[in-house]
Amino acid sequence: MSAARNNGLDGEYAWPRPPAGGWTADDLDRLPDLPPHTELIDGSLVLVSPQTRFHSRVIHFLVRALTRQAPEHLEAIGEMTVRLDDRNRPEPDVLVVPVDADTGPRQTWFRPEDVVLVVEVVSDDSVERDREVKPRKYARAGVVHYWRVEEDDGLPVVYVYELDPATASYGLTGIHHKQLTLDLPFPLDIDLTALGRREQRS
Repeated sequence: MSAARNNGLDGEYAWPRPPAGGWTADDLDRLPDLPPHTELIDGSLVLVSPQTRFHSRVIHFLVRALTRQAPEHLEAIGEMTVRLDDRNRPEPDVLVVPVDADTGPRQTWFRPEDVVLVVEVVSDDSVERDREVKPRKYARAGVVHYWRVEEDDGLPVVYVYELDPATASYGLTGIHHKQLTLDLPFPLDIDLTALGRREQRS
C-alpha cells in the first residue's frame, strides 16, 4: 500500500485510494507522505488545515501549565494520536497520560485506557468534530475527562466534561473563563488570561 506521489501533472497530487472497508489505525504508520496531524475517523483520513496562531499558542500553553501542575506519575503531551479502535485514531491537541504509558521513542499512539485527559482546541474546520464526533468516540472508549477549548476575544474558554459511565456519554461540569480551577483529574489552577504572556526569565 503506498500513497501516490505527483501524478505527472505539475502541482497535482494523487491521494492514496482507500481499500475496501476504509483505512485502519495501523495504516497511519504505513502510508508515506501523509500531511502532519492526519487523523483516522471511521476509516477515513482527515486532513487538518494549517494551525492558527491561537490554536498553536493554546496547545503549548496548556501543555506547559498541565506539566507544571500534574502529579509526578502523569505527563502532558501535545498532538499524539489515540487508537480508539481499528477504524478510529484521532489526534487530540493535548493529552495527559501516565508516564509509564511511554513505550519508547518511536511510539505514535496511546491506548484510550491510558488517557487521563483529552483536550481539543476548536478550529474553523474542526467545529463539528470537536463538539460532536470526537466527544462521542472518546466517551465510548472510556476516556473520563474531556475539555473543549473555544476562542473568545483572543482568550481560551474551557468547557469541561466528565464521563457518565452509566450512559457512556459526557456531562458538562463547567464553563471556565479567565480562570480554570478544578479538583479533577487532579488539582489545577490555571490563569487563562496568561495565554501568550512571556514567562519571566530567571
